[in-house]
Amino acid sequence: CDVFRPDTTAPVPVIMTSGPYAKGARYQEHYKPMWDWLIKEHPDVLPGSKKEFLTWETVDPEIWVPWGYAIIRVDSRGAGRSPGYLDIFSPRETKDYYNSIEWAGTRPWSNGKVGLNGISYYAINQWHVAQLQPPHLTAMVPWEGAADMYREWYRHGGILSNKFMEVWYPRQVLSVQHGNPKAPLDPWMKQSSAGRAELSPEQLDANQSDTLSNARAREMDDTWYRDRSPDWSKVVTPFLSCASWAGFGLHPRGNFEAFTQAASKEKWLEGHPGRHEEWFYLKYGMELQKRFFDHYLKGAENGWEKEPRVWVNLRRPFSKEVELRKEQEWPLAGTRWTKLFLDAKAKALDWRAPAAEGAVTFDAMDDAVRWMSAPLEQETEITGPMALRLYISSSTVDADLFVTFQAFSPDGKEVEFQGTVDPHTPLAQGWLRASHRKTCPVSSRPWRPFHTHDDKMPLKPGQVYAVDVEIWPQCIVLPKGYRLSIDIRGKDFERPGPDANVAFRSKGSGPWIHDDPMDRPAHIFGGKTTIHTGPGREAHLLVPVIPKR
Repeated sequence: CDVFRPDTTAPVPVIMTSGPYAKGARYQEHYKPMWDWLIKEHPDVLPGSKKEFLTWETVDPEIWVPWGYAIIRVDSRGAGRSPGYLDIFSPRETKDYYNSIEWAGTRPWSNGKVGLNGISYYAINQWHVAQLQPPHLTAMVPWEGAADMYREWYRHGGILSNKFMEVWYPRQVLSVQHGNPKAPLDPWMKQSSAGRAELSPEQLDANQSDTLSNARAREMDDTWYRDRSPDWSKVVTPFLSCASWAGFGLHPRGNFEAFTQAASKEKWLEGHPGRHEEWFYLKYGMELQKRFFDHYLKGAENGWEKEPRVWVNLRRPFSKEVELRKEQEWPLAGTRWTKLFLDAKAKALDWRAPAAEGAVTFDAMDDAVRWMSAPLEQETEITGPMALRLYISSSTVDADLFVTFQAFSPDGKEVEFQGTVDPHTPLAQGWLRASHRKTCPVSSRPWRPFHTHDDKMPLKPGQVYAVDVEIWPQCIVLPKGYRLSIDIRGKDFERPGPDANVAFRSKGSGPWIHDDPMDRPAHIFGGKTTIHTGPGREAHLLVPVIPKR
């Protein structure tokens, strides 16, 4: 680990991260495209810092140490300068994190209070270690994380999300695996960021878990996924869960699930727009983190405990400006859960159920069906999770459904936003493999169906089945005259044209693509899918309409 401490004899609280990205890989060099973007968009980011000790997705020591915190960055087992077997998000890695927290909390220069604060990987593993309840873990800020490894990382709706792992894992993890002779130089230690050992490709391969192969071999939810996901009943640490409105495929769902499911009595939820690492380093995010940790790690009487539990940064079309509104509950109190019905005859969305039967068929691997509403009669806020009830049949024994929620201006321009990665992210997305349609009656809510993924139920070709698709939470205020839309297809949503991002695939669904031929063989998922509507088959989108505050 690297330790940055204030020059004082007084004990101080600790802010910690642990993960596989190498504490010696400098942000500006190893993540140059991301850094260049951040500096271009925000040339005055992190004022007061020379930005000499930055690493990807972690706090800036030059800011936090003068604030009176010790900053600790740990290379997890098998990564960076830490030897051992690399197995991301494994129970062994989580136990290591527990031991690291307890080491930090018992140093003579520590006041015994350890906080966790970081983005993505450094947010995800906060939930994991919190369930072990290390005595010195006092508070945490998981910024744009994930939690349920099956539903949020590896298998969206039961469909393998392979493309992200194929790109991210070798680029960001294996590139700094312990002993990798090609790892970047640690500019502070003047040594390899992957340690002094130099392992052969065969040795490196034998020293890491083939995570994607594990997920590919496990279509149903099992103990392998559960061992890498938190038990919410054991997460009792106070936390501030900061979610992105546009990180579909990885980041938003876990932050919302944490707030609604974790046992902690002191928990807050915050939702913001923007790119993945952006708001963490901006003035708003920095002040938010500091105030939270000052209260819990320093005992500052700054009124944090009186703050409303839910902070919503409202988005509006074609604008980077947001409006912060504070609430007490999630989903928001007073939400009008409103059904927007699908009409197959008109390929339309309507607030009234269609009177006549209809059906529309599409080629699962080639076509998409778009359902469009009439213009909104008044300004409408839609904030929260959504669910889509469909009645489908397939020409094969299964069907994958990819659902994208969109909105369009009166002149036909799509409402899109800078997402965590993709600069042209739609409003919301959801996925479901039809054979995984079974839901849990206890865990499900009308606005968030919870699929068990423990019982595969193949379809009988031509037979109609009711399915419920979970659509991840989002937030938008749409002016009068805008139209709502649902795009349904049997493959990933992608816009035509070139990629918009040099770091990751960015054509509407970011890098979270599901095209593994082993998981989606064409003879099963390349058939024809039919959506049925009308009396007795009232297909509808459940929309969280928020009354004017």
